[in-house]
Amino acid sequence: MKKTSTQIKVLLIVLIAGLSACVKSTVTPPTLVELVTSDVIIDPTSTIAYTSAYLSGGTATVTAYGVCWSATNQTPTIADSKTSETLTLLSFNSTLTGLALNTTYYMRAYATNSAGTGYGSVIKFTTGADLSNVYRNVSTLAGTTTAGFANGTGTSASLNSPMGMVTDAAGNIYVCDSFNSAIRKITPAGVVTTIAGTGSLGYVDGPGTTAQFYSPSGLALDAAGNLYVADRGNNMIRKITTAGVVSTFAGSGNAGYADGTGLAATFNTPSGLAFDAAGNLFVADFGNNLIRKITAAGVVTTVVGTRAAGYAFGTGTAAILNKPNSIAFDANGNMYVTEQYNNAIRKITPDYVVTTYAGGPSSTIIGSPSAVAINAAGNMFITDFAGRVLQISAGKILTVLAGTSGSIGSTDGPGANANFSSPSGIALDATGNIYVGDFANNLIRKVGAN
Repeated sequence: MKKTSTQIKVLLIVLIAGLSACVKSTVTPPTLVELVTSDVIIDPTSTIAYTSAYLSGGTATVTAYGVCWSATNQTPTIADSKTSETLTLLSFNSTLTGLALNTTYYMRAYATNSAGTGYGSVIKFTTGADLSNVYRNVSTLAGTTTAGFANGTGTSASLNSPMGMVTDAAGNIYVCDSFNSAIRKITPAGVVTTIAGTGSLGYVDGPGTTAQFYSPSGLALDAAGNLYVADRGNNMIRKITTAGVVSTFAGSGNAGYADGTGLAATFNTPSGLAFDAAGNLFVADFGNNLIRKITAAGVVTTVVGTRAAGYAFGTGTAAILNKPNSIAFDANGNMYVTEQYNNAIRKITPDYVVTTYAGGPSSTIIGSPSAVAINAAGNMFITDFAGRVLQISAGKILTVLAGTSGSIGSTDGPGANANFSSPSGIALDATGNIYVGDFANNLIRKVGAN
């Protein structure tokens, strides 16, 4: 009997040990959180900075996240200065405070779970002098606050809800006169003419004087001087030759989503356009939440986004956007996209790696951006629907050049004394002037060079 009892005990121990081993083999141990950290944008006072991060991996519940920074520790930890953000989304925005002028800092995002604290890559940034008093003077170049459709000079001309803009080498400005369904040209002296469109919405190819559009919203110039138009209401990309002849470059006219060549492709309210250095045209496909690429042969492919509206970092179609509406390229081939509903400027590398350059869903530094342009020095200029013209310098310092958030009007003048009403287009000339499509004021405003 004793022998039998002993055998049973041994068998039970073996079974328990086996079960224990089986349970252990099915449990995934928690891992540190992986993070992607955005660039640091510095406030004009140089005592505050802004950044954001995205949680890209980790298998256990996060209990804390934020950013940490130091002027002395090149690999800062949560023992240094840090923020602690409210745990809500996979992404977060942080504000760094108490910074010193003209000082180099090291910053990285962190997140803590049961496996410990994980960190993102270190970002080095340097504050500068106090630039809070930097501003520019605003004047009206063309139009009146009364919507209309008339050629003329300065305030004798009229427009109706101007949007996307582009300048040529001679300093002429081309404007999507959206509610007139026309493309207007404005000389540096303010002389306004119509190069395509009749003032009535429709869809007609042919000579500019008889061609028709439907609420165009974006423009781009190719190296040969041809204009490309995001024909928002027609869901097409149109081309205007230097001779003024309009044709359809891509899009079937039906709202939808399909890659393909020329008219076989479909878009959904395309809103912004920009060429890269290789001559490919990129489209902010607003209604589809995508970035599309069109080759010189008219072949359309999808390079960023999933069609679902949201906010996620990632590569190509793994990233998620929310109503992209304008595009600009820097000298290194990076693409910057304004995202109206995410209050963000997204950065897309030539390999289509998507991060956030400035702002974010919970950020207030940019209020629903509407247009972006970048000059040869790498300075970025932004209009937002809050009523401002912003600059992010090549040194990543954010300044408000003109307008005040929430102040609506058409007053000219310096800096915050000027105001706008839903500015929706921006273009730069070679001498440093900024031109703004002041949508709800029906004006083209000039923000003078320093």
